[in-house]
Amino acid sequence: MKILFIVPYPLLSAPSQRFRFEQYFEAMKKEGIQYEVQSFIDEGTWNILYKKGFVFRKVYGIIKGFARRKLLFFKLYKYNWIFIHREAAPIGPPIFEWIIAKVFRKKIIYDFDDAIWLENVSESNKLISKLKWYSKVSSIIKWSEKISCGNNFLCEYAEKYNSKVILNPTTIDMKNLHSETKNQNTERLAIGWTGTHSTIKYLEPIVPIIKELEKQFDFQFLVISNRKPDWNFKSLQYIEWNKETEVADLLKMNIGLMPIPDDDWAKGKCGFKALQYMSLGIPALVSPVAVNKKIVDSGINGYWCGSEEEWKQAIMLLLQNTELRISMSTAAKEKIKNHFSVESNTTNFLNLFK
Repeated sequence: MKILFIVPYPLLSAPSQRFRFEQYFEAMKKEGIQYEVQSFIDEGTWNILYKKGFVFRKVYGIIKGFARRKLLFFKLYKYNWIFIHREAAPIGPPIFEWIIAKVFRKKIIYDFDDAIWLENVSESNKLISKLKWYSKVSSIIKWSEKISCGNNFLCEYAEKYNSKVILNPTTIDMKNLHSETKNQNTERLAIGWTGTHSTIKYLEPIVPIIKELEKQFDFQFLVISNRKPDWNFKSLQYIEWNKETEVADLLKMNIGLMPIPDDDWAKGKCGFKALQYMSLGIPALVSPVAVNKKIVDSGINGYWCGSEEEWKQAIMLLLQNTELRISMSTAAKEKIKNHFSVESNTTNFLNLFK
């Protein structure tokens, strides 16, 4: 069996790809499944994509991406399944998907882990968003043989257009990557958050709480991201995200935060931050939105925080209670291992190709 993965980004570069299907490649090999990956954005374009300037290089990178997609038509005959993650091209209508499904009659597995049918404009993507074709998501779902969704909210949307929908959660490799456990008996504690420049806005309501608590407690407030936030207060420590040191940097946290708004875009999120924290034995404090309530068992491996006072009280409780952090650490790892790990989901993922 041969599978073609049509994906937006280079291998090992984007979390949505790394934690949805790339980490299953070894399991596929063991089952005798051959695969090839074709990204739209090449490595050179990816390295400058979110940096200011480089307009001509970015445009050239997009043009090359479309050229690579056209070349795929000459090799589609070799594959049993075409696995499309999010979209075949980042702008314009779903021309490539239509040709694959309707002209070449190939079976598509369509995978997504965000509410990508909704317009989500940030400062970094406001120009390209005008060229997006958000309505194409429903069309691709209709043309696909199977739909792989990261949470129940996404499944419910997909089921409006196709009955062959599979819940395929984002998972963590606890054997080869997130295998360590945070020592919760550290001298100085750290509260932390990790994410990209596009999601750091969700952390802003927590900043006043941190500023207030740092007057009473001695802790670090770690922000791991690809862009330094425009904040300046005593406990703040910025760490530039680096794939090579990702796990080591996360392990500097005693408590992990994941605030998100209660809207449809947030409901499409798959709880990746909470999964990362908990897999390393870091209790997760999360907004009680969508899949977060399935990942975190409030009071056992973390807390649901729906108000400013709940965020404050949960942080204070964990800062003051070592034994509570240790018990939650153990429970957190167990929850991810049993329900959101590569090991627990491998059979489900491989069944996509049957």
